[in-house]
Amino acid sequence: MKIYKNCLKRVMDFTLSLIAIIVFSPLLIILSVVGLIAMKGNPFFCQPRPGKKDLKTNQEKIFKLIKFRTMSNAKDKEGNLLPDNVRLNSYGKFLRSTSLDELPSLLNILCGDLSIVGPRPQLVRDMVFMSTEQRKRHNVSPGLTGLAQINGRNNITWEQKFEYDLIYIKDITFMNDVKIIFKTIEKVLKRSDVVREGTVSDMDFGDWLLQNKKVTQEEYDKKQEEAKKLL
Repeated sequence: MKIYKNCLKRVMDFTLSLIAIIVFSPLLIILSVVGLIAMKGNPFFCQPRPGKKDLKTNQEKIFKLIKFRTMSNAKDKEGNLLPDNVRLNSYGKFLRSTSLDELPSLLNILCGDLSIVGPRPQLVRDMVFMSTEQRKRHNVSPGLTGLAQINGRNNITWEQKFEYDLIYIKDITFMNDVKIIFKTIEKVLKRSDVVREGTVSDMDFGDWLLQNKKVTQEEYDKKQEEAKKLL
């Protein structure tokens, strides 16, 4: 099925994302206006994420993932962002629980930075902590949803997420993608595994490694600096 992986998958991504943008355009406009009011400013959240590796440089292409903002930019008197649980208001919780915050990412799919199905794009500061084997997930385009998302999403460990990503890239077929899409729809309707139980937002991979003493503070700081240079 190499013809699907190398050609037809992109055709499907472009076609379905274009149709979805047209169909959901009224909702996108409504959520943009409501978000402008609820977030007291820009309703969109853009963040650099690692994409597919460039064959010439063998380095991940950094692109800006677009989502609806779910947390405000509220800061304390010193100018530091307030904790996530304070900045996440009821509107943001609604967007996350329904996965409506992901709708603007359809533009990323249309442009080719993202696929409908693939390894979920993590943060750049997560990428630098990945092993060489784990970074093979970037040999293909990242996806809006993937095998890890239908097998626990945010309620599985980081290592399990990467294992599912590597399993997926070894067997990319039309039928597998269709199964993942329908399973994702089921997950969204049930609003399951949106965030890790007992948390507001998931912990970064590097923070998780540090907390579990899998890296030293010195290694952690060095990797954080490496991430900053990539942005």
